[in-house]
Amino acid sequence: MEAVQHSKLIVIVAFPNLPLLEIAGPGDIFFQASKAVYEKIGFENAYKVLVVAADRSEQIVTRSGITISSPTKRDDIQQPIDTLLIAGYNFENPAIESSDFYDWLSDIYPKVRRIGSICVGTFALARAGLLTNKQVTTHWEKGPKLLREFPDVRVDSSQLFIRDGNIYTSGGVSSATDLSLALVEEDYGREIAVSVARHLVLHLKRPGYQSQFGDLLPEPELEHGVFGKIQDWMIANLDKDLSVEQLAAHSNMSPRNFARVFLRETGLTPAKFVEKLRVEMARKLLEESDLNIEQVAGKAGLVSLVSMRRIFLRNLMITPSDYRRMFRTTRNEVAFA
Repeated sequence: MEAVQHSKLIVIVAFPNLPLLEIAGPGDIFFQASKAVYEKIGFENAYKVLVVAADRSEQIVTRSGITISSPTKRDDIQQPIDTLLIAGYNFENPAIESSDFYDWLSDIYPKVRRIGSICVGTFALARAGLLTNKQVTTHWEKGPKLLREFPDVRVDSSQLFIRDGNIYTSGGVSSATDLSLALVEEDYGREIAVSVARHLVLHLKRPGYQSQFGDLLPEPELEHGVFGKIQDWMIANLDKDLSVEQLAAHSNMSPRNFARVFLRETGLTPAKFVEKLRVEMARKLLEESDLNIEQVAGKAGLVSLVSMRRIFLRNLMITPSDYRRMFRTTRNEVAFA
């Protein structure tokens, strides 16, 4: 454990209309970590958390309608910043886009020990020019957009959080807690981080990846194209032979021409599309049905337990049994008075 002589100032720079959890999650974790550090080594205020508005306003209105007071402006911070976290990002806010926020961000970066982003805050770091050739993550829905807009950034949106040097990026909203716990462990060790996780009833390291939350299938642009005409039949026959030859025959096309048109419409080969379609069906059955995993494999056309496990790991980075434990409906498990 490193010798601590002063509080570590954590500054969360928040965009308007962000989810409250992006602020509250890290705030509660760093507060609880300070308490745990005091109980263990007697050092008070190991962390101090300050929330400031990206647009210099004195209030941050969150997406839920809850307003957070932020009287301190980012330019008024006098104490050295240990960790700077960018929470949220407003894609259509001209006040932010036309401000000197990104100049400030690139200027402050060399002065902090580490800098990070929560969810789509990765876009702000990229716009400030801090992510060139860096490996990063962001919300799984926004990964493709980040890559399109910043092709010099290495995007892996399957991860909950990624560290590249002293730059830390996290995935979806709740990944703010995963990242914050990792920062606490980095600062004060596993024992303190575990203490925080236990108190807040969190995983120190959550199992799985963002991949398990996202949709595997693209949305074809041509609703009435080859895919549009065959999709219902494919879904109804997932437990049957869905080879290119069978799909082409059902579409009255040659296998070669069918494969070419299908790839153009969906961005995936027929075989890869069928695999992902079967995984999506299996996910739904694991979440909502009482079928055992072998029965799920059969109904989804995944052949066997071994094959299903391999395909789940390839597409979702999680086993079918772990997926069911994490996402199964709670309808039959919640006790009502």
